Amino acid sequence: MFKNYLKIALRGLWRNKGFTFINLFGLTIGLCSCLLIGVYIVHELNYDNMQTKGNRIVRMIMEYKFGDKGEAKKGNYTSVKVAPTFQRNFPEVESTVRMTNASLIVNYNDKLLNEKSFMFADSSFFKIFSFDLIKGDKKTALNQSHKVIVTASTAKRYFGNDAPIGKALKVGNDSIPYQVSGVMADCPSNSQIKFDFLASFSSLNLTKWENSYWNANYTTFLLLKDERSIATLEAKIKPFMDKEMAGEGASINFSLEPFKSIHLHSPFDGFEPNNNIKYIYVLEAIALLILVIGCFTYVNLNTARSMERAKEVGVRKVIGAGKNQLFWQFIGESVIICVIAVIISFCAAIALLPAFNNLTDRQLPVEAFFTTPFIVGTIAVVFAVSFFAGLYPALVLTNFQPVKVLKGAFKNTTSGQFTRKALIVFQFSVSVILIASTVIIQKQLAYIRNKNLGYERERVVVLPFENRMDEKLSVIRNEFKADRNVLNVSRCVNSPVNIVGGYSMRNDVMPESQQIAVTANPIDEEYVKATGLHIVAGTDLTQQDVKDVTNEDRSKNIYHFVINEAAARELGWTPEQAVGKKMYLDSQRPGYVKAVVRDFNFESLHSTIKPVVLFPEGWGNRILVKISGQDIPQTIAHLQATWKELVPFRPFEYRFMDDDFNKLYKSELRLGSALNVFAGIAIALACMGLFGLSAYMAKQRIKEIGIRKVLGASITNITATLSVSFIKLVLVSIVISLPIAWYATGLWLQGFAYRANVNVFTFILSGASVVLIAIITVSFQSIKAALVNPVKSLKNE
Repeated sequence: MFKNYLKIALRGLWRNKGFTFINLFGLTIGLCSCLLIGVYIVHELNYDNMQTKGNRIVRMIMEYKFGDKGEAKKGNYTSVKVAPTFQRNFPEVESTVRMTNASLIVNYNDKLLNEKSFMFADSSFFKIFSFDLIKGDKKTALNQSHKVIVTASTAKRYFGNDAPIGKALKVGNDSIPYQVSGVMADCPSNSQIKFDFLASFSSLNLTKWENSYWNANYTTFLLLKDERSIATLEAKIKPFMDKEMAGEGASINFSLEPFKSIHLHSPFDGFEPNNNIKYIYVLEAIALLILVIGCFTYVNLNTARSMERAKEVGVRKVIGAGKNQLFWQFIGESVIICVIAVIISFCAAIALLPAFNNLTDRQLPVEAFFTTPFIVGTIAVVFAVSFFAGLYPALVLTNFQPVKVLKGAFKNTTSGQFTRKALIVFQFSVSVILIASTVIIQKQLAYIRNKNLGYERERVVVLPFENRMDEKLSVIRNEFKADRNVLNVSRCVNSPVNIVGGYSMRNDVMPESQQIAVTANPIDEEYVKATGLHIVAGTDLTQQDVKDVTNEDRSKNIYHFVINEAAARELGWTPEQAVGKKMYLDSQRPGYVKAVVRDFNFESLHSTIKPVVLFPEGWGNRILVKISGQDIPQTIAHLQATWKELVPFRPFEYRFMDDDFNKLYKSELRLGSALNVFAGIAIALACMGLFGLSAYMAKQRIKEIGIRKVLGASITNITATLSVSFIKLVLVSIVISLPIAWYATGLWLQGFAYRANVNVFTFILSGASVVLIAIITVSFQSIKAALVNPVKSLKNE
């Protein structure tokens, strides 16, 4: 019997190749999208699951404020004092580890590389995190200064097949020898702790800061004895810190973040940029909706074909077929389609994985498709899709009355027509929501790219800088400028894209205890020109201003500050009043305001513009090179040649400031790219369903069309008659979906302090585009039917 059902199902599918292809294609695209998005979501949701103690690990978040006024600042940083202090004073803490990552030069024999994944950690690292060594002893690998663990791929890169343990690597600007004390497997792709080198934290020699809660430039993790003690410990921290900071004129407090929630739930990045759980929900919804659209196409086309199969069902019932037999036969046809679709979709997903990795900025392995949980989940989805996609058509077909069918009195039911219309409305509602959301997200991203941020990020080359280059800075500057396309060369700590230094400030009439938290950035005399900041009052810094703060006796240094308009307001001045006024940056930097620059976005557009101070210093860690933009390859070649001659101890590695800017919006750019692709898929699937349904309806009304043509109807009239019912359904879907899209995108835009102006015309345009696509889809079949010779369509009547 099963063989007979299979044979009939395959014959039916083959006989209606067009509808079979549309059903198969729709389900394949839906399943392929689900497979790719599913692999990505599983990867993100399983972040850090390899950490067996992960539920007991917390990250410390520091919050500080000067005096009673001003805004408290918060971030994922602590000083080196915090870890030992908390372990001594709180019994809930089992162990602590301090960590930081860096970009350092590593030299071994003839290899000189700038390693960007160089991390430092206390020797307690292995007590807290579940990383194993392939070679070496975890207890002693980080117990002394200048010891370093390398990953397997790094060991291969530097030492080939030689044994790495005991070898010496020269690290950093001073080429300090670090002894390789261990080799571990490469870090998993879904771990927020990734490195190529892991060195002992004591190598940083930070003993002078061990008694201060300031100099907060490090990450601290705590391992708690019990994961349920997070709330208990947090309640103790504030009273403890109030005692610690008594009489300091500033308050510091710490909160705790569960380690496993950092990647998807924290506003503060880990050692790599975070993702956002909201975007995971969005992708889950998109995958489900695309699959549902594919299923609804199947349901629509099969219920529409009920007239064709009515006589088959009638005959089968007359010769004794029961409802159950017919029901499972039609479900079986659905299973066959789904099994074929899942096989094709698996192959397509594997082929498309490299492109998908590029889209999501991940390195998802092919093996992820073949894990037991993923295969079991896929099989469950296939059977669920097979059953629910085939359920309604099966119920409709098995409920036909054979007497009416065989007498020719059977007609499609009103309920069946209503169901088909409802499914079309749903499909296009989803498509409109996705298209409108995509348009809004792209509009916001375009706004971000084109907004006047108050500085010029185009044509600015960013190069590394280190202490050994101090003496050569003027030579480097002059040699760079020997190329007429190099306009300015500035040394600084942060570019204006993302300034992160936390300081305090006050004017000269404020008491020392009354400080205002401020972001500040060490710069030199060419910074304002190189970055295009606009001075609204005062004059730019000079070379002399930088020389004035390079005295060995810091008490003799007099600073000349450049502040933004927000800082001037906080200090109680207008820009014009601020120029020449005395102020203090921390307690160590007295000076005068030399210039006020127009407010600029030195953080992402998620945040409002806050006070910032730019101050001259004789040090920095990067060089900004403003170029004209003419003959860029030749200009870069000139910079490289000069670099190799003057800085032979460091590889030439550059990037444009635009790249740093784009990193601030990595999650949004990924979401925008994904929506572009999947919105296109959704509208394509919806149109395929509409195409198939309109083709079938045109076929059903072929004799009506013939009669209309004989009576004088034009092709335009016939096309309009056949198209109008579908267009009405699309218009209904627009009315339903646009308010939902308006609300959803409005919630997303609230995450930006500065956002694009979204008006009703944006949504009208999205709806109009869907109507146009639907008209083109339906009109193709309508015109094709209208062009048929009425003699052919009526000859059998």
